Amino acid sequence: MLPDFLRPLILSGPSGVGKSTLLQRLFAEYPDKFGFSVSHTTRDPRPGEVDGKQYHFVTVDKFQELIKQGAFIEHAQFSGNFYGTSFQTVREVEKQGRRCILDIEAQGVRQIKATSLNPVYCFISPPTMASLRERLKGRGTETEASVAKRLATALREIEAAIAKRVADALPPLTIEQAYSGVDYGKKGVDFTVALPRFRLPGKVDELAGKVIAQFQSDEYVASVTHDKAFLHFQLTTSTLIREILTQIHTLTHDTPSGEPEYGTNVSGKGKTLVIEYSSPNIAKSFHVGHLRSTIIGAFLANLYKSCGWDVISMNYLGDWGTQFGLIAVGFEKYGSQEELEKDAIKHLFDIYVKINKDAEANPEVKAEAGKWFKRMEDGDEAALTNWRVWRELSVKKYAEEYDRLNVKFDVYTGESMVGKEWQDKAQARLEDMGLITDADGAKIVDLEKWKLGKAVLRKKDGTSIYLTRDIGGAIERYEKYKFDKMIYVISSQQDLHVQQFFKVLQLLEFPWAKSLEHVNYGLVQGMSTRKGTVVFLDQIIKEAAQVMHEQMQKNEDKYAAIEDPETTSREVGITGVKIQDMAAKRINNYTFTWDRMKSFEGDTGPYLQYAHVRLASIGRKNPHLLPLPPPSQIDIETLTQSQHARDIALLLGSYPDVVKVALKTHEPSGVVTFAFRLSHAISSAWETVVVKGEEDIEKARARMWLYDSARDVLAAAMRLLSIRPLERM
Repeated sequence: MLPDFLRPLILSGPSGVGKSTLLQRLFAEYPDKFGFSVSHTTRDPRPGEVDGKQYHFVTVDKFQELIKQGAFIEHAQFSGNFYGTSFQTVREVEKQGRRCILDIEAQGVRQIKATSLNPVYCFISPPTMASLRERLKGRGTETEASVAKRLATALREIEAAIAKRVADALPPLTIEQAYSGVDYGKKGVDFTVALPRFRLPGKVDELAGKVIAQFQSDEYVASVTHDKAFLHFQLTTSTLIREILTQIHTLTHDTPSGEPEYGTNVSGKGKTLVIEYSSPNIAKSFHVGHLRSTIIGAFLANLYKSCGWDVISMNYLGDWGTQFGLIAVGFEKYGSQEELEKDAIKHLFDIYVKINKDAEANPEVKAEAGKWFKRMEDGDEAALTNWRVWRELSVKKYAEEYDRLNVKFDVYTGESMVGKEWQDKAQARLEDMGLITDADGAKIVDLEKWKLGKAVLRKKDGTSIYLTRDIGGAIERYEKYKFDKMIYVISSQQDLHVQQFFKVLQLLEFPWAKSLEHVNYGLVQGMSTRKGTVVFLDQIIKEAAQVMHEQMQKNEDKYAAIEDPETTSREVGITGVKIQDMAAKRINNYTFTWDRMKSFEGDTGPYLQYAHVRLASIGRKNPHLLPLPPPSQIDIETLTQSQHARDIALLLGSYPDVVKVALKTHEPSGVVTFAFRLSHAISSAWETVVVKGEEDIEKARARMWLYDSARDVLAAAMRLLSIRPLERM
């Protein structure tokens, strides 16, 4: 272990707080005592910066290579760039007999805790948030949007400041341990610290008393109280509201990309995700399992994009298999080119139903279909011609329906597009490993050792099966995209199949097999039209629109004011379907009801759209307040007396963390819950935090700014859930 005087010193604090100035003073006054750890970064050098002095400037590819080599003590992404501290640079300073200083952001500090570095920590906070803003602007290198992003990190530093207060009062508790215990509070409390989780000696009342006795308020933290085992910290209201609303405004309306960025992050920058979802079978019914996969998959694709990942959304169609031999035989008997072009999905399904009945009555039909599919697998052009037309027309029809759902795919692939080369190579390698057995001509992979049973790899006629094509498809995708992660959004009914599939790839010793992830979900009961069972996606969409249209027509006055009732009813109906699906944990089974889908009361899709529409109407109803002045000129003090305004602001400030948690859990329900909490908070404020009719113009404008910010964040959450926010209803 290093002597204390050589233990590395960690300097951490918001950008612009003065860390660089402090470092310069330390090196100037004690040149033989300290050495600086030169970090790696992918950002461009600023004027006067020299490679190897301020930073080691490297490419993204080189940085990713160093990560894989385990070269970094910590690394992070910020404002679109990577930063990292290598073990080598710290050791070089130690060899010189100097204490190594590391300038690291808060998220890097948390990583260092997991290493054996054993540093001394020094957290630096600015005198005021306003001074921090001016220091950042004074650099001349920051845009308004980048300043807002850096200050968003500064708000996280408030949590670190709370942790420092707790740790200072309760030794030997470390700041890192205390930081892990700072949580968002409930019922009017901003942040809460549960003292028992630290397992410190002494009674919790005495521990709380020590923290309270040493507490001094500042611009950020106004007060601390305790209730039994909990410390409750209240932030300074004016700072809280101004900083959160300013960030929302800047990162929504003043970004270089022109796209809203509040709630987004760059944690996945430089990484690629391939996500497979929806994946219906051509010529078979689009059942509700496919709908769940579509809804959850679209959310996950949006979520990863918002966290900086390059996302490839893939629809892996069931466009291959013996059923196409049946359809080929059936098309000769029942097919109609006119009906095919009108609705390929429905017509092929009708043919499939009819030819299946024929096959049940006459075994020769099934035998003929098997021969036809064998010709397709062998590449017989005559057998493939019609199939290509069926696939193309089906994809075109699906794309139209997905567009109505606000779902878009980058790639429409399918089982048919998986090359035989990788399927055959995978089978050959498994045979060499002694994992393939022959069962009446069929090829079986034995996974009993891993309690996964036995899985068919090839049928006895030599044709492929789902597992074969899934294995080949995964290999081809990695070869093409070099993904960092691939997600399959597939029903929990297929858990065993997916486990077998993943295990085979691991046995084949592909390193990337560990990067595959199965996001599963439960069953839906009760989704049928009022006339019978749902079969097709367009039936679900039409039924949702019709049910909502009928509901809206019950209020004649409001219905008459709707500009486009058909489109509006469809969007509200689809929102109702999606919210009912995503409101609970995805693994849970649930029963769908049309009554809940169309209700404007309670936590439903229509209620969420209504909340957004109501916020959007404020500007239309108060044109005399527009345009609002810049955020710096709005009188925030007029909002500080309202608990409702404070509650809304704190909720808005938590949205970036909601996104981060969703990325860890893959649960849309957390975002849905946030959207409803925000909608309820807004609804509670309508009667007291009024805009229309408020005679004090400054107060009215401050309130409008609050509601505009709420609208921006609610819309962001809805878009994350693949819902189009409506302006009028």
